This record gives sequence, structure tokens and C-alpha cells, in this order.
Amino acid sequence: MDIQSATWTEVRDAETNLAMVPIGSTEQHGPHAALGTDTLNAETVAETAADRLDDPVAVSPAVSVGVAEEHRQFSGTLWTSESTFRSYVRDIVESLAFHGFDRVVLVNGHGGNVAALREVAGTITRHDDAYAVPFTWFEAVGEDAPPMGHGGALETSLLQHANPDAVREDRLDDAAAEGTRRWGNWKGKVNLAFDSAEFTENGVVGDPREASADLGEDLLDAASEALVDLLETVAEHDTERPPRK
Repeated sequence: MDIQSATWTEVRDAETNLAMVPIGSTEQHGPHAALGTDTLNAETVAETAADRLDDPVAVSPAVSVGVAEEHRQFSGTLWTSESTFRSYVRDIVESLAFHGFDRVVLVNGHGGNVAALREVAGTITRHDDAYAVPFTWFEAVGEDAPPMGHGGALETSLLQHANPDAVREDRLDDAAAEGTRRWGNWKGKVNLAFDSAEFTENGVVGDPREASADLGEDLLDAASEALVDLLETVAEHDTERPPRK
């Protein structure tokens, strides 16, 4: 059930306590992919999983601005602080729980959100009237998938399959030529860079020329099946808090 397109009485009568919150970002993805790439991909995975799940699940509107200051030098990138982001996500989950959706999967499409989502999910579960877990779609596509990168083959492929208008196909060669192949500026195991502009000329990490709609279909299948499995587990998970020792 898409909460945004449902009526309040349909939400009231929904026979489920399970919900998803798609969470993305508005940030550069090279000259070839839309600023909303992470949000579009998170929505695609969440919607596909909802369609495949045997039982009903509520899907909230997406969070489309996340923790993305690392891309601030590229025009159009929007960001919020981690503390504001965590508070906003927590408020959304609190709203869902108030209406009976107290088991929530946070479906993430942006690497910069990962740490903050893990922390806020723990806070929600420990202190609020809800149980929340984060799920990042590109961590669930299998070892044979291309490296994550940024605006590379993995993200571009999912766009080409589900949102092809978000990809400027005529810019793929330039995107690859001016990009880089590794995230960061490393000294041993220490990343010396804080902003992506320190190591990539146009924001790309990876090779978007290796992307395809067929690969995107495979990635979506793997990610959505993993999400369905997680949703089924969350629906049955024992949420009783452990007693104090």
C-alpha cells in the first residue's frame, strides 16, 4: 500500500503493522545520471518488494535529501546534517508507529546514509514504540555485481532498467573518461579525502559504460528478493527487549 496515494480510511483499515521508508539523496551522479538517482533506486527496490511480498506492507513517501555534503562542490547537491537526518527519520517512524505500523524497514539507496541509519534504527528500537532496521539495496545484489562506485555501472544499470529517462545515454563516454575508478584518496587504509571532488573530476567513480538495462533487471531482482526475505523476517521478529542484567 502506497501511503501517499491511499486515503486515510484505507490506511486505517490496512491489515498490517509492517512498513517501508525509501530513503535516498539529492546529489550529483556524474554528468549522465539524475541528481535523484539514489531516491529513484530506493523507491524502485521498495515498490518491487512490496509487489512481491505475499502480505500487505505500507510504503511511505521517500526521504529525498540525506547525508551528502561530501558532494557539495557539484551543483544541485542538497544535504542535511546527520543529526537532523536521524531526527527526521525517527519522526517518520514515530508517525508510522502511531498509526500501527510499528515494524519498519528503512530502504536506503545512498552510501552516505548508512552509518546514520544504523544508529537511528538502534535508537528507535531501544527507546521508541517501534522496531526498525536499515536495508541498503546495493549491499544485497551479490558478489558478482559490479563494484558500487558512484554513478558507475551498478547505479546506472538500475536506472536504465526502471527509470531510463534519468540517464543521459549520450554522456556515458565522457562520464567514464573524466571519472575515476576508486572512491577516495588513500594512504594505507586511511581515506585522506572528505569530499568527492578531491578525487573525481566529474563525480563519477566506476565505469557507467558497463551498465545495461538487463544488468539492472538482475540487480533489481536480487535486491528486491533480499528485501522480501528481510520483510518476512521483520514481520515475525521477536521485539521483546532483553531484561537488564
